[in-house]
Amino acid sequence: MQKQAVKIIAVNRKARYDYFIEDEYEAGMVLKGTEVKSLRMGKANIKDAYARVVNGEVFVYQLHIGPYPFAYYGNHDPLRTRKLLLHKQEIKRLYAKVNEKGHTLVPLKLYFKGGKVKLSIALAKGKRRYDKREAIKRRDEKRDLDRARKEYR
Repeated sequence: MQKQAVKIIAVNRKARYDYFIEDEYEAGMVLKGTEVKSLRMGKANIKDAYARVVNGEVFVYQLHIGPYPFAYYGNHDPLRTRKLLLHKQEIKRLYAKVNEKGHTLVPLKLYFKGGKVKLSIALAKGKRRYDKREAIKRRDEKRDLDRARKEYR
């Protein structure tokens, strides 16, 4: 079987800094034609985006897809709410987990896979300030260690 090509459109690097990632899901999205064309041009920002389970369906909010510049009419609203396509069992599992205190759904990356737009969302738990300090400390230690290794060679 052939591997499907993956073209990454946008990555939410801040999510891994602000949250502990517990579980990841791949979801399709319901999009308009101008949104897909705009995504092919790379006009997307998922930094402030988040997802919610509403009435047994998952929606993503604040996902900014820039307007398609060559559309004559019928261009889309850049910040409109978009429906995510997941299996019913996955939605039930997410709904149960999100209702626990401190859990949320955070988009990690937006990409094309086999010609379809996919959004990788994560079940995440928010980090406290001291957890973030610990992450910064580990990153600095790793950087110093790599620097020392480079000098040693």
